[in-house]
Amino acid sequence: MEDGNFFEQSYSEIISSAHDLLTTTLFQLQETQVSLLTLIIFLLFLIAFGFASKVIKKMLLNRVLTRFEIESGLRYTLARVSQYIIVTIGVLVSFQFIGIDLSSLAVIFGFLSVGIGFGLQNITSNFISGLIVLFERPISVGDRVVVAGIEGDVLEINIRATKIRTLNKVSIIVPNSEFVSSNVINYSHGDPEYRLDVDVGVGYGSDLDAVLKALREVADENKNVLKNPEPQVHLVSFGDSAWEMQLRVWIPDVKRYPIVRNEINQAIVKKFREHDIEIPFPQRDLHMRSSVDLPVRQQKMEPSQENQSEEEKSQ
Repeated sequence: MEDGNFFEQSYSEIISSAHDLLTTTLFQLQETQVSLLTLIIFLLFLIAFGFASKVIKKMLLNRVLTRFEIESGLRYTLARVSQYIIVTIGVLVSFQFIGIDLSSLAVIFGFLSVGIGFGLQNITSNFISGLIVLFERPISVGDRVVVAGIEGDVLEINIRATKIRTLNKVSIIVPNSEFVSSNVINYSHGDPEYRLDVDVGVGYGSDLDAVLKALREVADENKNVLKNPEPQVHLVSFGDSAWEMQLRVWIPDVKRYPIVRNEINQAIVKKFREHDIEIPFPQRDLHMRSSVDLPVRQQKMEPSQENQSEEEKSQ
């Protein structure tokens, strides 16, 4: 019985000590006393709202918004904005639950913003740029873009940066400010169709009608080429050793242009061989002129001049 009382007394002492540790005031923020328990509850609220925001975002993207006829870029924007709103609400609720008045924090945050503003200029710029990208949507998830000389597909637009996967399947992180302050090429913006221009040179001795017919057949036989707009064949210029021809075709998906270009190039080689059309090597014409022997006039020099000439040679 004494051992039982001892364990009960020790257990109650542990609970009492833990309670005192959790409820002891660590610091006071104006009229609010902040303890370890208060901080734990505050963090739990933030984690819970952060987890809930991610779950709701996935539900909106994969279940709710897919039921409506909304483009993928707009669906992603709505889901991402909803996530930001839930996180913001979670922060406000967390502060209010532990009894911290947000109006009192506004003054403190105002002073802190002056001090840390200079060090967080890039982060702030990227955050605001991220909001501009989400609302104005110059780029959307899935778009084929070229930024800072790098071509790839947009995978994810986050608060600070955007993730892009290059054509080599390499993921790169681009700050959001690049999409606002720099020139960005968006091949997929508004319309995924793309005009593909294929250049080829043919010999001057070729039959022009046969060349035009062969290039049109290449375009018509490719299943990835659209019939409307119709393919076009142009004689662009007269090169040094060839007619510079250009086959212009439209494809439905800009992301497939490397594949379609390869298919068309191979088809042109095969089609030209069928029609005996030459793709010439770079060449130059060399014209030779025969030289004409000109008479050489010899003058007889005076002896004094001969001696002077010999002296100059010896020197």
